[in-house]
Amino acid sequence: MSQKLFVNLPVRSLSESERFYVGLGLKKNERFSSRDATALQLTDSISVMLLATPFFEGFLVEGDTAHLRSHGKEVLNALELKSRAEVERWCVLAVSYGGTVYRPGVEQHGMFSAAIADPDGHVWELLPPMEG
Repeated sequence: MSQKLFVNLPVRSLSESERFYVGLGLKKNERFSSRDATALQLTDSISVMLLATPFFEGFLVEGDTAHLRSHGKEVLNALELKSRAEVERWCVLAVSYGGTVYRPGVEQHGMFSAAIADPDGHVWELLPPMEG
């Protein structure tokens, strides 16, 4: 059985966030997009779901809320890209499309990685292919 992963992210502005992710190369899936959500395909089995904050909070319980642009981080999404050059290219694209370089490329913990943040502060750690 094939499994799929849906990364659900609360966003302040669907259009701003969609511009960012499409700028990185993700493809919009109109079938699962609406005025409250934008579905973007990262791979055949991984989708990034951008959810307008009120819509996102409709899935939460007990008065929980989205924490956009918070200094606290609950998740670091790690994504393996095709090469170190691709990691560096995504860092440039992130800034071009309204995001930031959260952490410049460094060698640490025995591997090279960099990290970008989308316009709402969601962090994506970027790695070249890992050996072994």
